[in-house]
Amino acid sequence: MTDTGTPAFGPATITADDPRYPSMLLGTNHRFPARPDYVRVVTTTDQVAAAVTEAVAAGKRIAVRSGGHGFEDFTAHGVEVLLDMSEMTAVGYDAARGAFSIEAGATLGHVYRTLFKGWGVTIPGGECPEVGVGGHIVGGGYGPLSRSLGAVVDYLYAVEVVVVGEDGLARAVVATREPGDPHHDLWWAHTGGGGGTFGVVTRYWMRSPDAAPDATDPAALLPKAPSRWRSGMVVWPWETMTEEAFNRLQSNFGAWFERNSGADSPYAPLAGYFHGTHRSGFGLTVGAHIDDDVADAEKLMTTFFEEVSAGVEIPPLFQNQQVNPWLYFSSYPNWGDPGDPFTRRIKIKAAYLRKGYSPEQTATLYRHLTTGDASPVQLILIGYGGRVNTTAPHATAAAQRDSVLKAAFMSVWGDEGADQANIRELREMYRDVYAATGGVPVPNEANDGSYINYADGDLADPEWNTSGVPWHTLYYKDNYPRLQRVKKAYDPRDVFRHKLSVRLPG
Repeated sequence: MTDTGTPAFGPATITADDPRYPSMLLGTNHRFPARPDYVRVVTTTDQVAAAVTEAVAAGKRIAVRSGGHGFEDFTAHGVEVLLDMSEMTAVGYDAARGAFSIEAGATLGHVYRTLFKGWGVTIPGGECPEVGVGGHIVGGGYGPLSRSLGAVVDYLYAVEVVVVGEDGLARAVVATREPGDPHHDLWWAHTGGGGGTFGVVTRYWMRSPDAAPDATDPAALLPKAPSRWRSGMVVWPWETMTEEAFNRLQSNFGAWFERNSGADSPYAPLAGYFHGTHRSGFGLTVGAHIDDDVADAEKLMTTFFEEVSAGVEIPPLFQNQQVNPWLYFSSYPNWGDPGDPFTRRIKIKAAYLRKGYSPEQTATLYRHLTTGDASPVQLILIGYGGRVNTTAPHATAAAQRDSVLKAAFMSVWGDEGADQANIRELREMYRDVYAATGGVPVPNEANDGSYINYADGDLADPEWNTSGVPWHTLYYKDNYPRLQRVKKAYDPRDVFRHKLSVRLPG
């Protein structure tokens, strides 16, 4: 695709002797400050292609950053050229393609605001408004609308990618979901194959998979956004929590999602979650969100809370439900990144669950969350399934299509001196929960691997993954060989690589 219009600026090249350089080094995760030879801030696809060709010719290793929300060191360690996409933020309707164009540097909040204000539509992406779409979409993103609408990649119509051929020259390729497109496999790889592995995404085009082929009204090409959004929570303090009550709460929560995660369930529009801190934190929360225009929305949420808390003989500290306008929830900075501006050292580990945790796993969780005087460890379980599970595992690169929950084991802290202890504590908690399958969620009747957007290099480390199952099976399952073929076709020199990038076939 040829760039049109006048670039905002750029490209800007920022080297270590530039006063702007220190401001370019940190993403959200302060554990991994970058130290590249230079940062190239790009504002057009042509600038991206020129920057990549220049770096390849110089033999420099390239990484790409849009929102800067990576959980591993993929844009830091060994990187010599950092491409900053954050100023490529245009969002609009592309009549020629009959789809909405979103540049890779746009944040989710900006996307939601623009789509809503312009056309009253949305996509089922994540709930952190400062996350960049560049990595979010290609990793198979999800959010509170996914149970009712599907994964965000289910709406990906086309993607523009700057790739590098055997000759070392970069070029822009547009790949679509049309079966006859010669670049169809490149589109498929961007429906869950993870960022930083095939090329540089410069823009996406989004269109509902069930939109009529001849539809021309933009407002009919993506799902209608909610008008009002209902949120609620029930909170229990650790001071009064018992192991019996914790076990009941976990059992109820997992069983509820096992029962209510079909696409035709009346509860498919409800996005529920469990958040448990260490006992040195505030406590345990069960929360939920739902479009308030769904029939009986308040009743559905109330029943969810009643069923999850049934038999938990500890009175909650408080419980509430409130209704706000859609944009208040989806795009204003009331739902932000982990931690605060000074507490941003982050480690995360993830899993897909086909069933709630077993009694043995729940006992392990309780032990880790109640041992010691203070700890930043926390567990987040997020309702999944619903319409997500109506897509075949091989139709997109996102292979996990029959899970009912996602799990995130996370620690957030501020002191660099606490890195080793905090990371080891989180690793041991995850390992012990999955002890029966070699310390990782090996796909079986209860587990379904892990989520590449919550990248965890430990899955490729035999010290922490003793299952004998390779990391790429945990992330991609049977889709990995096809991803490798796409890698060979579009990045034969392995220009774009990191610890968990798709490998060239051997």
